[in-house]
Order: sequence, then C-alpha cells, then structure tokens
Amino acid sequence: MEFDRKDLEHALAVVRRRVAPTPAYAWPLLASRCGAEVIVKHENHTPTGSFKARGGLVFVDHLRSAALPAGLVTATRGNHGQSVAIAAVEAGLPALIVVPEGNSPEKNAAMVAFGAELLVKGKDFDEARDAAAQEAAARGYLLVSSFHREIVKGVATYAWELFTACPDLDTVFAPLGMGSGVCGLIAVRDLLGLRTKIVGVVAEQAPAFAASFHNRQVTTGAGASTFADGLACRQPMAEALEVVLGGAADIVTVSEDEIAQAIRTLYEATHNIAEGAGAAAYAALEKTRGRYQGKRVAVVLSGGNIDRAVAAKVLSGLTPPAAPAAPALRAERAPQRWAGARGGWSLALGALSLRR
Repeated sequence: MEFDRKDLEHALAVVRRRVAPTPAYAWPLLASRCGAEVIVKHENHTPTGSFKARGGLVFVDHLRSAALPAGLVTATRGNHGQSVAIAAVEAGLPALIVVPEGNSPEKNAAMVAFGAELLVKGKDFDEARDAAAQEAAARGYLLVSSFHREIVKGVATYAWELFTACPDLDTVFAPLGMGSGVCGLIAVRDLLGLRTKIVGVVAEQAPAFAASFHNRQVTTGAGASTFADGLACRQPMAEALEVVLGGAADIVTVSEDEIAQAIRTLYEATHNIAEGAGAAAYAALEKTRGRYQGKRVAVVLSGGNIDRAVAAKVLSGLTPPAAPAAPALRAERAPQRWAGARGGWSLALGALSLRR
C-alpha cells in the first residue's frame, strides 16, 4: 500500500470540502505541568467532533472511481461510524453502522442524525465487527474496515497539517485504537523526512496493541474494557501493526484514572472537552514527562465525543467504572481479513508507505 504527495494533495482537497484545518495550539498551562512546550492538535474541532471525519470522506471518494456499491456497513464505537455516515449520505448510499452493546448513547444518536441505520450487536467492538461482516454478506453491502489505505490517507491529512505547521517537534503522542491515526502520522513524518518520534497510547484495560508491539506479532484475546471507547481494541490488524512496528518509537499504556485526570487537566488548561481516547495522548505525556523536559512535543486530542453524564462524572473528580480485568493474551501470526460483500470476498491490506 503506497501513496505519495500527489495522493495526499488529492486527499486534502476531498477533506477540505467538509473539514477545515484544525488548530494546533501551544497551551502554557500544559507547559507548566510538563516542563515542555506542549502543542495540542485539536481534532475535536471537526464536523463530527473527531479526526475520523477525514477518513470516510476519502474512502467514499475513492469508491466513485468505479461502480458504487449497494451500500456501506461498518463496525465502530462511534467516531468511525459518524465518518462513514456523512460520507455515505453525501454519495447517496445507505450506511449500516454496527455498534456493541453498551455503546455511547450520544455517539449512537449522532450516527443516526448523520443518516445511518444503527444496529446494536456484540459484547465488544470485535464482536460487532464480526456482525458487520455477516450483515455485509447478507445485504450485498461493502464492508468498510476502520483500517484501509484510503481511510489512512484521509486521516493523514491531520498529520500533514500538524507537521507542516510544526516541523520541529521532538515527539507526537497519539491514541492508538485500530491504528489509522498513528499510521497516518508515521507516513507523513516519513514523507516529509522529519525526525519526529511517534508514540502510540493505549489503555491498560485494552492492552492488545501494546502487547502486539512488544511481542512483535499480533496478540489477541485481551479484553477491551475501558471507558475510553476509542481505544477499545481487542484484536489489532496485522497491517496496522506492521506500520506501527516500523515507525513508532514506543507505545505507552495509561490507566483509567490517568485518562480521567487528563480530561480534567485538558479542560482546566484549554477549556476543551476531550473524550477518553482524546485525552489519552496527553495522559501519556504527563506520565512520561520526565523524558521531555525542555522539548517541543505535540499531543493529538483526537475527539471530544464524550457523553454528558460521563463528562460530568469525570469533571467532578471521579473515574468512570471499567469492566473486570482482561483475560490472558494469545499470540497470532495470521493477518486479519475482513469478510466482504457480494459472494463473500475478503480483503487483506499490505503495509502502508509513502513515496517522496
């Protein structure tokens, strides 16, 4: 999987039809807490409230180069689904979004408001993903993975904005769920020939990607019981892991309490509200701040779609409850495949790279 400057420029043109460049601000109160210049990339300022808005638009634009499918179906915890919904409606396609039980009511409502059909099925994201594959085959819809070349290309436009505005960053911290955001950062960093380190951030309660990174192979079977639902990945995709292994400096795990405190700190210092995954990058920076004294770093506030009741609890000083601890991990070498529509096709994606 490759794309170059021309591809990225096309993605920027597509994204700009719906998403303006998001700000990257240096916040002095965060600097005083961390001992470093801290720039926040505000992806909570997109039309869907998260960085995911970019990916669906580019994915569906790519579909226009051939015959459009009968419809789109995907699994999500919310932000990816909103992106698919707005892009599908813009193209005149029906969109079925599958979410797990107990998903964010407000994210569910937003996906329906953007024009999607909502199906609640499965105990977690990975079970919802299996259900989405079944629905795609039954309906003849195209199954949309949350990690795909065109989605990464769209998401990479935020990395382009950040790195062209701040080319001298020592490190960028970004949340790591299925991997599109971190992979987009790695790809654009390499395209521009920068030396910035990329650090992915996962929740302790959803440790599969961190375990996969340290084991250097896909490690599955972990639970994903975190209130930071954008980090709730139990089964990393091999293609995303390959990119992360080749380009990330580290993966940092953060606790539920650390994520909750980061939401409070970001609100106090910037008066922006962050969802759990959106605050995870800052939580990791503060946890490891001793390594970054005097440096210029960035954190990606990837989204602000936190339910009102959860936000009220966190801002009052509490941490939302997490489910019981994850079971033992199991390592797998086989790449993940998405069962597809129209006769059961499957798609396996190669590693992501960009050509200068």
